Amino acid sequence: MRIGKQDQPYSAISTSTADVITVRGLDLCEDLIGKINFADYFYFLVTGQMPNDNQRFFLNAVLVAIAEHGLVPSVQAARMTLAAAPEAWQGAVSAGLLGCGSVVLGSSEVAGQFLTRVLARQKSDDSDLDTAAKQTIEMAVSEKRKIPGIGHSHHSTGDPRANLLLKLADEKGVSGDHIAALRAISKQAKLITNRDLPVNVSGAIPAVMLDVGFPLSALKGVPLLARTASLVGHLYEETQRPIGFVLSYGASQAIDYDGPAPKEKA
Repeated sequence: MRIGKQDQPYSAISTSTADVITVRGLDLCEDLIGKINFADYFYFLVTGQMPNDNQRFFLNAVLVAIAEHGLVPSVQAARMTLAAAPEAWQGAVSAGLLGCGSVVLGSSEVAGQFLTRVLARQKSDDSDLDTAAKQTIEMAVSEKRKIPGIGHSHHSTGDPRANLLLKLADEKGVSGDHIAALRAISKQAKLITNRDLPVNVSGAIPAVMLDVGFPLSALKGVPLLARTASLVGHLYEETQRPIGFVLSYGASQAIDYDGPAPKEKA
C-alpha cells in the first residue's frame, strides 16, 4: 500500500491542554474512561465513530476468534525472545508481531482485498457473482498465487471459527456482499481445483468486518490487536513456566545440517 504525500499537517485523533485530553472530539476523562469498553474504543479510534450493536458484536467476536491459536510462529518468536532478554517484554511482543504478513496474521487483509477484487469485477463486467469469483480465481491460479480465505492445513474439513462467524452473521442479518463473495470463492475454487477448500477464519474475518462497515485499509489491525493480547498471556506464562529455550532446543534437534563439510586439513 502506498502512503500518500503529506500536504495537510493535521491529525483528527487526539490533542490535549493542561486540563482536557480530547480524543476524536470527546473528553477522555468525562466521556470515555469508565464509559466504554476497549473494543468500542478501538473502533472509535480507527473510524472516528462509535460502533453500532452489530459492529460491536462482530468486532468482539473476531478478536476472540483470532487471538489464540497455540504455539504458532508469532508466539514461539515472542517466547524465545523473552527467554533471551527477560527484561524486554516490548521486544518480545514486537518479535511476535513483526512477522505479520500474507501467510500469518496479515492474511485477513489479503483475503479482504481479494473479496473486493471479486466484487469490483462483478460490477465492472455486470456479471453474476459466481462468474466474477471464477474469473478472479483463474487469474490468481495463472499467476501461481494462492486463493486467500479458503482452505486450512489443520482444519481441513472446515474451520470451526469461520463457520461460527458466518453463522452468526446470517443469524444477525448482516451477511452482505463480502460474505456472498467469500462463499462464491469457496464454491468456485472447489470446482476449479477439484479440491474441497472450505472458508477459513482469515476469510471469514474480513468478510464479516467489511459487511458491518469496518475499513479495508485498517483490517490488518484487527488480528494484530487480538494477537497482542494472546502474546501478553504467553509472555506472562513464560515468566512462570519458561519454555523459550525448550522451543529453541527443539528446533536445533528437529533440523539436520546438510551443508558442506569443512575441508580436511593438510
